[in-house]
Amino acid sequence: MDPDAVKSTLSNLAFGNVMAAAARDYQKEVLAQQKAQTSTSTHQEVDLDELMDDPELEKLHADRIAALKKEAEKRQALKRQGHGEYREITEGDFLGEVTGSEKVICHFYHREFYRCKIMDKHLKTLASKHLDTKFTKLDAENAPFFVTKLGIKTLPCVILFRKGIAEDRLVGFQDLGGKDDFSTRALEALLIKKGIVSEKKDNEDNEDSEYLENRHRSVRSSVDPDSDSD
Repeated sequence: MDPDAVKSTLSNLAFGNVMAAAARDYQKEVLAQQKAQTSTSTHQEVDLDELMDDPELEKLHADRIAALKKEAEKRQALKRQGHGEYREITEGDFLGEVTGSEKVICHFYHREFYRCKIMDKHLKTLASKHLDTKFTKLDAENAPFFVTKLGIKTLPCVILFRKGIAEDRLVGFQDLGGKDDFSTRALEALLIKKGIVSEKKDNEDNEDSEYLENRHRSVRSSVDPDSDSD
């Protein structure tokens, strides 16, 4: 037999054995990885079950639900008192309105004054955002008694009441730069500074309503990294 041919045959056999061994090793590694992933998944499912049955977590969840329910009841009570909208009242309504809530804003206005209409626009926007404060307006021409009693001489005049007491006021636009083009945010910042409304995040009203959904999504995403949660 040709020595070169024998050498080539042996070389090919050795290469084939090496490739076969490599294929076997690769298959073992793939199986080991699959087994490890299955074990991890099972462990995560067990951890999730334990998490959902955690009495401390359930207590926190129950407390949160109770707080949300209490807040919802408070909101409904405030809305029944006229909060959440910018309403026109009469002179006969005035005392009941300003003493019926802890924080009340009353805009004394004149129907034909352009600046009163500007103030109306901004207060209407803020009324729906700041539910804790009641926003009202009163035609000064139809409320001569309280215009005199409160010493109102310039319109628009926005009186700020706390527990029925007139604590502060905005006269004209003098606290807003004296110009007509001030922003709603500028008025809001001034009212926050005066303590008649509270600072709010833009998305604060949505956070409570999304609590339960986000809670479940966060649990799912901790187990499944491919979850479509936000």
